[in-house]
Amino acid sequence: MTVSRSLGLLAASSLIAGAAVANTDPVNVNEAGIDRLQQLNGVGPATAEAIIQDREENGPFERIDAMTRVNGIGAATLESLRESVTLD
Repeated sequence: MTVSRSLGLLAASSLIAGAAVANTDPVNVNEAGIDRLQQLNGVGPATAEAIIQDREENGPFERIDAMTRVNGIGAATLESLRESVTLD
């Protein structure tokens, strides 16, 4: 492998790693849109939509544990999300 090809691969790897790091900020489930909610582990389009619908109907989540009121979020999913979400 040539030096220039190695440097190109290194640069591409750095960009990919940087993109992954950029999305490690906690997701505010009281404000996030459908695309941002889907970045959460275990949250697909239907669950993201259910989160948005729930907060429109019931107001903002006051505790992370209240997310279990959303169809598709049970105890196991909640635990996997706990470190990735915020309420403010």
